This record gives sequence, structure tokens and C-alpha cells, in this order.
Amino acid sequence: MSKPLLQWANGLSGVKKTMQLTEQHKHYWRRNLRLTGSLLAIWFGVTFVVGWFARDLQHITFLGFPLPFYMAAQGALLVYVGLVGYYAYCMGKLDIEYGVQEGDQ
Repeated sequence: MSKPLLQWANGLSGVKKTMQLTEQHKHYWRRNLRLTGSLLAIWFGVTFVVGWFARDLQHITFLGFPLPFYMAAQGALLVYVGLVGYYAYCMGKLDIEYGVQEGDQ
């Protein structure tokens, strides 16, 4: 084992450092997890539900294409980009609200 890695591994043994979370930290993480969970539910629906029920959804058209085809070709990708943008926007606002933002904002 290299010397820095060995020093790091030795530092892990026996010493437990715990961080006490305040109510503000808990509330921040609760809101963060709620946002993440809701966006993951949307991701799951777009990714798996549309594919799973593709035959049943074949009669629905979007921009002249059957919905399952459109979602597989480009719709899902647009939703994913939207989810990432929305998450970044919401987390930026949440970070500012709780005073944990990065940089000079």
C-alpha cells in the first residue's frame, strides 16, 4: 500500500466523527429528498411505463407520431434534459434559501 493511502486507511480505524444535524439541516435534506423522489418518479414513468404499455398507447399521437415511438425517439431525452434543468433550478433556490449556495451568488 502506498504511504498516503496507508495513512488514510489508518485514519479510518477507530476514530468516529459524527456530525450533529440541526433541524434546519434535516428540513433541507427532507426537501431535497422529496424533490429527488418526485423527479425519479417522473423519470420512471417516462422510461418504463411508456415502454411497458407501448402497444396500449399506440393510438395516441404526438406531432403526427405514435406516442411510444415519439417517446423512444426523442421525447424521453427532452424530458430528461428538462428534469435535470428543473432539479438544478430548484436546488439553486433551495440552497439560497438555506444559505448553502456555492460561489458568489
